[in-house]
Amino acid sequence: MTTYKVERASDPEDLARRAAQKLASHIDLVLDQRDRVQIALSGGSTPAIAYRLLGQERLPWDRVDVFLGDERWVDARDDASNARMLRTTLLAEGPGSQAAFHPVPTVELPNPEASAEAYAKLVQETCAGDPPVFDLMVLGLGEDGHTASLFPGTDAPAVVDRWATVGKGKGLERITLTAPVLSSAREVIFLVSGVGKQVALKRLLDSAESAERTPARLVQPRSPILVLADEAALLG
Repeated sequence: MTTYKVERASDPEDLARRAAQKLASHIDLVLDQRDRVQIALSGGSTPAIAYRLLGQERLPWDRVDVFLGDERWVDARDDASNARMLRTTLLAEGPGSQAAFHPVPTVELPNPEASAEAYAKLVQETCAGDPPVFDLMVLGLGEDGHTASLFPGTDAPAVVDRWATVGKGKGLERITLTAPVLSSAREVIFLVSGVGKQVALKRLLDSAESAERTPARLVQPRSPILVLADEAALLG
């Protein structure tokens, strides 16, 4: 059974600081043991400050492979692009700019299905294991219980025979890692912020909750999941 360790932050800024410190510590720990580290990061507004802080950490970034857990099928210059967000935070300047970023191919390919296939191949070529194993997986939690682009009521949460697939949510087609890959990560961290996430967070932590209603429950790694949440998300 999946277990969760909840750590409380006082506000979004405290959450960002704690997240940056934990990510940096984990990257450093892995690189003490191996030549390279593979991490997958979430998009969205919650982690952006954390990534900016993380990018200032003095780490051997030239040995870090950075992926995205999901991406909207838009041009990389679009404001909705998670790759664009990473390029303006973690990868913008300073030490973090030396990381090897492996973005999701999007509109340069003919359709989202081709993008999902290409991304799955990229992940499999870079990460060992079957499913591919990330050293660190950072995930967000939507108000509807989705994580990455595994939205309730869509086909993507049920895909288990591929490492990436097409997700659909909030009017956009997306490319997302599938539940087997999310669950294979050695370390999983959820970043949860804001009063709007209270219900979804309660559902995530409820062992009786259905993964059909809350797809974030599909993430089931062997190690305990760390949930970093601010006061607003934990009230009530």
